[in-house]
Amino acid sequence: MTTTSSKQKQKLTFWQIWNMSFGFFGIQFGFALQNGNASRILQTFGADVEHLSWFWLAAPLTGMIVQPIIGYYSDRTWTSLGRRRPYFLAGSIIAALALIFMPNAEVLAGFLAPLYIGAGILMVMDASFNIAMEPFRALVADLLPSDQRTLGFSVQTFLIGLGAVIGSWLPYVFAEWFDVAKTAPEGEVPDNVLWSFYIGAVVFLSAIVWTVTTTKEFPPDEYEKQSNKSGKKGISQIISDFVNMPKTMKQLGLVQFFSWFALFSMWVFTTSAVATHVYALPLSDTKSETFQDAGNWVSGLFGIYNGVSAVYALFLPAIAAKVGRKLTHALSLTIGGIALISIYFINDPDVLIVPMIGVGIAWASILAMPYAILAGAIPSHKMGIYMGVFNFFITLPQIINGIIGGPIVKYVFGSQAIYSLILAGVFFIIGALCVAFVDDTDDVAVIKSS
Repeated sequence: MTTTSSKQKQKLTFWQIWNMSFGFFGIQFGFALQNGNASRILQTFGADVEHLSWFWLAAPLTGMIVQPIIGYYSDRTWTSLGRRRPYFLAGSIIAALALIFMPNAEVLAGFLAPLYIGAGILMVMDASFNIAMEPFRALVADLLPSDQRTLGFSVQTFLIGLGAVIGSWLPYVFAEWFDVAKTAPEGEVPDNVLWSFYIGAVVFLSAIVWTVTTTKEFPPDEYEKQSNKSGKKGISQIISDFVNMPKTMKQLGLVQFFSWFALFSMWVFTTSAVATHVYALPLSDTKSETFQDAGNWVSGLFGIYNGVSAVYALFLPAIAAKVGRKLTHALSLTIGGIALISIYFINDPDVLIVPMIGVGIAWASILAMPYAILAGAIPSHKMGIYMGVFNFFITLPQIINGIIGGPIVKYVFGSQAIYSLILAGVFFIIGALCVAFVDDTDDVAVIKSS
């Protein structure tokens, strides 16, 4: 079967790469609002801390289902908008609506308890995020030659970090700089969070539209010669590709398992861990002004680690060119693991900025290095489906964590969420050790040194 060699792909300018990746700014803006605020929104609507991970299962479950399907069909879609862009646009419209409705779940309380409405909207939000996000990874691999892939994924990571910084800090900025109300009547979400989600909806949609209108994809005849010759279609083809995935993808899967198990713990339990361990609040306090201060600060801390990731992403191509993508990723994960473990020894909220630097280094590498390694091991005409299948190794550890994470916190850790962050740090370090077993024969640094 003929494939498009990366040597045949023309190099793009920096701004072409920037434009094709800019939609990720909006996607991560929305993700940051969700990651930093969904737990406290659900707690506001009545969720217990040990049940939070169950509600958060909506994210990986929808991702596991949606991303391979979107990847499969985006490989085979041709419209006036192109190959991947129709999915960007459709996902962004749904996501914008979900961002508006998520903190307003109590408005629909006449139909169902706000907690379950909020959880349902969280699932819709995640599905739409995945519809918009999955084709972006494939787009970079579609259009960039091998020696520009690390740059392409690094630019994506920079924009992810930039969007996440602003999105994460919005509730804090509204409350502390513009005096927007940070408390609300019981069962309602404060205005500073509401307005953050409204702005997130606008930014999400606008950023996607920018990419859609400024980026051109290869015309259909570039891919006609790469059409599916197996005779399999739909789910059967997805299953076949999953079973026959490249060896490098399987090896990266183990690294991804430990990395994303750790990330899920961090996103779900940091607010509770900081409120109880650093602010010394009782477990029963989920409504006081101090609890809201802790929630706002956690959202701000998430903005800090995303800001660090944006800056670190700019250095990733140079570091990877010197020491290789594998060593770059292993060192970054190790730094992140040590950072998460160190939170246990902190009792001053301001000092939490320090471990967020380490988390940001790990996050930048997680968003760039595995995809840069993987793209060289995937046939070009299956880029969308395999990028979607690769998402299994992101969603599966989150699903497992979502099922067992809450009970572990309750029965093993005595409802003290800080120990979940320590476990997350250990898993980062284990993931770093697993990088040694990954084959990356497409690494320019490895080729030069051999």
